Amino acid sequence: MKKTVLIIASTIVALNINAQIKTTVTKTKTVTKTGGSAMVSTFKNNTDSASYGIGVRIAQNLKSQGFDGVNQELLKRAIGDVLQNRTLAIPDSLIDASLEAYHRKAMDAKSSVAKKEGTEFLAMNAKKKGVTVLPDGLQYEVIKASSDTTHPLLTDKVKCHYHGTLINGKVFDSSVDRGEPITFPLNGVIKGWQEAVQLMTVGSKWRLFIPSELAYGDQQAGQMIAPGSTLIFTVELLGIEKGDRK
Repeated sequence: MKKTVLIIASTIVALNINAQIKTTVTKTKTVTKTGGSAMVSTFKNNTDSASYGIGVRIAQNLKSQGFDGVNQELLKRAIGDVLQNRTLAIPDSLIDASLEAYHRKAMDAKSSVAKKEGTEFLAMNAKKKGVTVLPDGLQYEVIKASSDTTHPLLTDKVKCHYHGTLINGKVFDSSVDRGEPITFPLNGVIKGWQEAVQLMTVGSKWRLFIPSELAYGDQQAGQMIAPGSTLIFTVELLGIEKGDRK
């Protein structure tokens, strides 16, 4: 899906969210008189608070998709041009191409930095005792071995507990923190998981060090995982649901 479409969809979501906020703000302003939220009182009316909310949601989505370096003055001008029915400075037919070119350049720049950091990290990590390096660059460390001999196949579903971080230690996802393991088709996750989990047996617990080309590559994945990121997962294989093993 094009990033352009994502941005448009995100903007629509923002509008819907803030349409719902209007009712909430009305109630909150009434409470403010008796000690409610002081922040809401900084706006004159619901239109102002909703307008600010729309701006926040649009900016959050732009930032998460790699458009945080845009010219803010021109962004405001473009919004004004559309809302006030003025002639666009760029023909509508060329806008998607300009967005895609900007996004590609921004992602390439972020990816280059992240890949360099990941390569240096993996080179040092490979020297650590207990770390196994596979031919494609995937690294793993066995935290807990298992006496079970059953390995999942790519066509199976697996039940796992996991904890995912960036190489700087920041957590981006964790079933452990949520307190609930997850079951999913093994062929539906990133390549690093597919390869490593097939080597594991039920009851084992490994730490995976996954280079970007076996993770999300040059794509942004949510707000925290930048293009080119090396990822670290602690994975415990709890069970296997057999798929088509023909």
